[in-house]
Amino acid sequence: MNSSFIPIKNETYHSGRGADDTRLGDQLRNIEGCEYILLGYPDDEGIKLNGGRIGAALAPDVARKYLYKMTRNGFENKDLKLYDHGNLDVKSNTLADRHSKAATVVEGFLKKNKNVISIGGGHDYGYPDGAGFLNYCKNNQKLKPVIINIDAHLDVRPLDKGLSSGTPFYRLLTESDNFDFYQIGIQPQCNAKGHIQWCLDHGGHILTHDEIMISGEAFAKVAGEFLGDTLIKPRPCFLSIDIDAFSSSYAMGCSQSWPAGLTPNEFFPFLDIIKKRLNILNLGIYELSPPLDLDDRTSKLVAQIIYRYLQT
Repeated sequence: MNSSFIPIKNETYHSGRGADDTRLGDQLRNIEGCEYILLGYPDDEGIKLNGGRIGAALAPDVARKYLYKMTRNGFENKDLKLYDHGNLDVKSNTLADRHSKAATVVEGFLKKNKNVISIGGGHDYGYPDGAGFLNYCKNNQKLKPVIINIDAHLDVRPLDKGLSSGTPFYRLLTESDNFDFYQIGIQPQCNAKGHIQWCLDHGGHILTHDEIMISGEAFAKVAGEFLGDTLIKPRPCFLSIDIDAFSSSYAMGCSQSWPAGLTPNEFFPFLDIIKKRLNILNLGIYELSPPLDLDDRTSKLVAQIIYRYLQT
């Protein structure tokens, strides 16, 4: 499992601040006894193939810098058991090969009862994260799995032009129908009508950003009602977040950002709800592009999302 990832050195993220001011980087564990695994995908080839602006290859290490500087204040009554598995080796093999290796690693950790957090990289890595999750659920989960995608884009482009950051959910939906799929935050200017219809025809459920705004209700309430009965039981869940679902005021550091979009204050209550109601085995955050950011605010947002997920 280790051969496809380049390990990090835990001491790189030690703060040296002392026992009364420990940071998350001081708490990194070895793999034994850990509960959460962090994976980095420093790869933006899929974005380039989709005609997007590159830069996401730098995302995992920049997001780590802010995540591991955060204090333990939110974990006073919780023993944080986090292991960082390092970055996928992307210097060789094809994009398809790298996806295959990532999926194998994700499935392997889930089989060891670890929760997986991944930082992309292009959203094409939503496919290996999702495939590893679904393969694990086939034989290890009794409840039907759920995939929730928070995104401005559907990412259901067909494969006629090859793999790209626009294809992950086309691949998952054509390979399996044994999961419930919800797309939240979709924006009209980002998606062709044919792709919307294709997603609906293949069992996807879509909540657009326009519908959220027009409702006049809090995002957590609207999205919670959209998920409906899915929240009744703690079903296994892969939560996929393309950071371009957020307004460019908060997340300009991505391949494609728009002024309209979610705000962190809207999103965090929703994350708290689904973390309590569902069994989120995978959290993947994609498309962070530090070279396109301002004051690293998008990287900080990614780190805050992970912090909140670990905290709740």
